[in-house]
Amino acid sequence: MQSVIRIGSRESALAVRQTEIIRDLIRAERPDIRVEIVTMKTAGDRILDQSLERIGGKGLFVKELDQALASGRIDLAVHSLKDMPVEENEALPILAFGRRGDPRDVLLYRAGSKEGAGEGFRPGESFVIGTSSRRRALQLERIFPGCVCRGIRGNVQTRIRKLETEGYDATVLAAAGLKRLGMESLIGRYLSLDEMLPAAGQGILAVQGRREDKALRALLGRLDDPDSHTAAAAERQFIRTLGGGCTSPNAAYAVVKGAEVMLTGMYCEEGEKELRMGTVHAAAEQAAQAGESLALSLLKGEGERKPV
Repeated sequence: MQSVIRIGSRESALAVRQTEIIRDLIRAERPDIRVEIVTMKTAGDRILDQSLERIGGKGLFVKELDQALASGRIDLAVHSLKDMPVEENEALPILAFGRRGDPRDVLLYRAGSKEGAGEGFRPGESFVIGTSSRRRALQLERIFPGCVCRGIRGNVQTRIRKLETEGYDATVLAAAGLKRLGMESLIGRYLSLDEMLPAAGQGILAVQGRREDKALRALLGRLDDPDSHTAAAAERQFIRTLGGGCTSPNAAYAVVKGAEVMLTGMYCEEGEKELRMGTVHAAAEQAAQAGESLALSLLKGEGERKPV
C-alpha cells in the first residue's frame, strides 16, 4: 500500500465536503497513510447555459476524473452516485458505497415568494420552480398543478444565487447535499418519498478506483456500506434495464431492511401522457435481479398508472 492516497473531486463545495467524508473514513481505517484531495473542474461544471440533455449527459461530470484515474494522477475519485452513468467503466469500477444520506428532494424558496407553494400558491398563478431535471419537473407538476418548471443549473451556491436573482420562486435540491454542507436551515419544504421519487442513487457516495489496484480495492472493500451497496444495485439495474440516461424521467428508490430489499420504481416513456409506478420485494442478495424484474414489468405496461 502506498504512503499517500490522492482522491479526486470536483471543485464545488459540496463535492469537496463529500470527498472529505470518504477521506476521513480512510484515515480512520489507516491512520498511517496520508490522504490528499485533488480538485478539478469538469465539463458539466463549466457549461451551465445548456441542459445536460443537449451537451452529453451525466458523463460530463466524471470524464475528467476518469481520465485522471486512468493516467495515475489520482488514486480514487468520489462522486454523488446519482451523477454517475449507470453503464460503468470496467477498468475503473466503483470500489465502495458510502452510507446513504437523506434521499429526499427539497424545495428552497426565494425570499419574499409565497412560501409553501402548495399552500400559498393557487392554480392559475405563476409559480416558477427552477429545475433542469425532467424527473423532478414531471413530479412537481403533479404536486403543484399549474406551476412552471424552468431550467436551472450549477452547484448549490450557484442555484441559490440564481433563485434570488433570476426570477424563480423556488428551486429543488437534494436534501443530502444541503445537510452535508450544514445548510439545512434553508430548506423550505421536504418533498416526501410518496410525492417525489428520487433519482437512482440519490444520497449515496460512490468511490471509484482502478481495477488493478488490489491494495486499494481491499481497503475500500472494508469501508463499503452494505445497505447502500444493495440499494445501489437495485436502483441502478432498474434504470439500466429501462435504458434510461440522465435525461430520462425515470426514478428508483430501494429500502433495505435486514436481508430484504423493497424497490419502488417510476417509468415514463417519451411522449406518453402517463407514468407507471411499481414496487417489488426481494432478498437483498437478489437486488439487481429485482431491479431488472421491476423495470421489465413496467415496460410491459404493468404497474400503477398516473396521468401527467
